[in-house]
Amino acid sequence: MRAMILDAPGKPLRLADLPLPTPSSNQVLIQVHTCGICRTDLHIIDGELTNPKLPLIPGHQIVGKIVKIGEKVTKFRVGERVGVPWLGHTCNHCRYCLAERENLCDWAQFTGYQIDGGYAEYTVASDRFCFPIPPNYPDLQAAPLLCAGLIGYRAFKMVEDAKNIGFYGFGAAAHILVQVARYQNRQVFAFTRPGDTEGQEFARSLGAVWAGSSNELPPKPLDAAIIFASLGSLVPAALRTVCKGGIVVCAGIHMSDIPTFPYEILWGERILRSVANLTRQDGEEFLALAPQIPIHTEVEAFPLTAANEALESLRSGKICGAAVLVVD
Repeated sequence: MRAMILDAPGKPLRLADLPLPTPSSNQVLIQVHTCGICRTDLHIIDGELTNPKLPLIPGHQIVGKIVKIGEKVTKFRVGERVGVPWLGHTCNHCRYCLAERENLCDWAQFTGYQIDGGYAEYTVASDRFCFPIPPNYPDLQAAPLLCAGLIGYRAFKMVEDAKNIGFYGFGAAAHILVQVARYQNRQVFAFTRPGDTEGQEFARSLGAVWAGSSNELPPKPLDAAIIFASLGSLVPAALRTVCKGGIVVCAGIHMSDIPTFPYEILWGERILRSVANLTRQDGEEFLALAPQIPIHTEVEAFPLTAANEALESLRSGKICGAAVLVVD
């Protein structure tokens, strides 16, 4: 099979021919159709998330068809279409797994980080961490649901019953979650990079009631804000926009250092919290909700061999919606 390989952080991916992986007794072999490109992939490739498996096949928003199953697999059959998310393994016995908080498992492993991912023609995955894909989603449009959608949804649940919500960074996750917010009769205020008028117009076209730069204040105080971007300086900016009792959620797996800020912008029982990974329950809930809305994903497609170009487009902010690799 062909695969795009990371040999060392900071280096471009290289195209390689590799043997087909063999599924273990609890795994499925998947012929990859599409794989979404995530900012977390950039953090791994750029060395900001340390100690990846090397060499590594990145990618954790995988959509494909099962072509072989392990002897103990009963959940799926050959020919079924499935999705593979970021969370790829948990221990099932640590304090977090036993408390139904498997996203915090001490021995968790992640697809495209410690486990080879979907920048390849085939991959293997644990049957416990695969999801059936809703039938009305083509492969291309389904891929962003597996991380931008799932982890974005977990972050969205953490703003509780907030009615006026700020989204910092209007990329793959935000363009999905604004549709959830509209479906639930909430209002979204979109914050983009300064000068990104195209991104602001994109946000308004999807239903944001206001869009401006991340260094601006919205027209009214917000009940909550979700920071999808990885810039730590957005934390005090978001705290300044929320009312007393408001919630600020950091939704990225990696963020640059948060600068010091005055206590007065946290005071008033404002809440600052992070999101870590996802649970399988998040996946089941979100993939059931997506067709009801229905969520539409804006996608820019790239061939597998153009993975480096796609990553650079994401890094430079040129992707409107989500970037997805199409694997022939």
